[in-house]
Amino acid sequence: MFAGLPELGISNGEDLKETLTNCTEPLKAIDQFQTENGILLPTLQSALPFLDLHGTPRLEFHQSVFDELRDKLMERVAVIAEGKDADRYVWAGGPRLTRLTRQYPRSERQPRVVQCVRASQLPSSGVVKLYDMVLQFLRTLFLRTRNVHYCTLRAELLMSLHDLDVSEICSVDPCHKFTWCLDACIREKFVDAKRARELQGFLDGVKKGQEQVLGDLSMILCDPFASNTLVLSTVRNLQELLGQDALPRDSPDLLLLLRMLCLGQGAWDMIDSQVFKEPRLDLEVVTRFLPAMMSVVVDDYTFTVEQRLPTEEKSSLTYPTALPEAYTKFLQENRVACEMGLYYVLHITKQRNKNALQRLLPALAETHNDMALGDIFLHLFTGHLTLLSDDFGTEEFCNAVFDGFLLTSFSSKENVHRHILRLLLHLHHKVLPSRLETLLKALEPPKQAHCPSISWAGNLTKYSLCPSAPPQRQPPLQTGKAPGLRVGSSLWNAKPCPSDPYPSR
Repeated sequence: MFAGLPELGISNGEDLKETLTNCTEPLKAIDQFQTENGILLPTLQSALPFLDLHGTPRLEFHQSVFDELRDKLMERVAVIAEGKDADRYVWAGGPRLTRLTRQYPRSERQPRVVQCVRASQLPSSGVVKLYDMVLQFLRTLFLRTRNVHYCTLRAELLMSLHDLDVSEICSVDPCHKFTWCLDACIREKFVDAKRARELQGFLDGVKKGQEQVLGDLSMILCDPFASNTLVLSTVRNLQELLGQDALPRDSPDLLLLLRMLCLGQGAWDMIDSQVFKEPRLDLEVVTRFLPAMMSVVVDDYTFTVEQRLPTEEKSSLTYPTALPEAYTKFLQENRVACEMGLYYVLHITKQRNKNALQRLLPALAETHNDMALGDIFLHLFTGHLTLLSDDFGTEEFCNAVFDGFLLTSFSSKENVHRHILRLLLHLHHKVLPSRLETLLKALEPPKQAHCPSISWAGNLTKYSLCPSAPPQRQPPLQTGKAPGLRVGSSLWNAKPCPSDPYPSR
């Protein structure tokens, strides 16, 4: 019974013998030995002298405690044994689950991890346990990497199980109905008034003592596809307010969209801190930033209308170059405002609005937490820039894109360097030769550097030195699937299927 106590840091009989041999006051030594090696519970200290008064030996007391702990342990083992099938599958398939969750951001939105759950052939309790294990994988990977694609997988996993009618999970996951409703909005690329009220009901329905569900809801809202839908709906709402001569603070639907954006943007902080409380939206985003953003939209619309007028009716109106101070300030200081600003840049780039893009690009040189330098934005942005390929033949546009934004941080951000090279690999034949030569010199990595960008730079140099060579054929850059924001387009007129409030994918 007493073997192995020294390895646990607890003294045994030999230690007591040595203590009594070398001490001068045996009673004090025994008392100290009992204090240091007894059961260290504060509530027990007052009870032990009472047992001494009744003549109960400490050995008998500790033996009874040992027997009680052994019984509790065996009970726990029996409970665990009930889920042994799930445990065996998790331990056997754990590496595969980990590999699938790690590989997911590099694959399409078809979570193969669902196949693991379906193929497990576990009883209901085992399926739920396996599902909880996968969710814990996703939370841990999200915390370690800050990769928001794990949030996408969190939502896609649940909706795939919903489509497969795995009721054992859908009936117990408190996020199921919220995710189902949001998934319908994502597929229709818009949050209409009816679904907005439903989503608000789910958020307001989180009861006291169940706040932990906010952690999962924030992950689901952090999904880039969800963020994209929320921002698109926000901009559409702003356009409607412009037509109504109304203010952003007067729109309940707009305030709900901002609330969900704020909750999604705070997902990492909430899960990391384990403080499950909705982050408060800065009211100045509504009262200052959004009006500033609306003024930018109005400026662009006014100039566009002016250009369409007959020559004799045109005024000397020029496209504005300066941005409202509040717009730039909030892009730097507020996460939700920055998210909306970046999506608006993607929108006007996809619409090939060169004037608006050149006006907005300087504001991207400094954004909240360098959000404009993240891979998700840069991937979509450089993809959309290929739609403006002919404009790269002008010095003015190259200055705005490269000098005004991309080259301001490429030396300290390897991913920015990579995205610039990727863009030039597709557009080098459109860029002015003198400008291309300058860019290649600036982007050339040190000789001792070892990175994939070197081979890209080598290819660019080879083709730029051979102007007669045909443009190199490259896989087309993905321009993303973010829909346009033109008022009256099919996006805004999309109707839900009357037979199903949240139709399946």
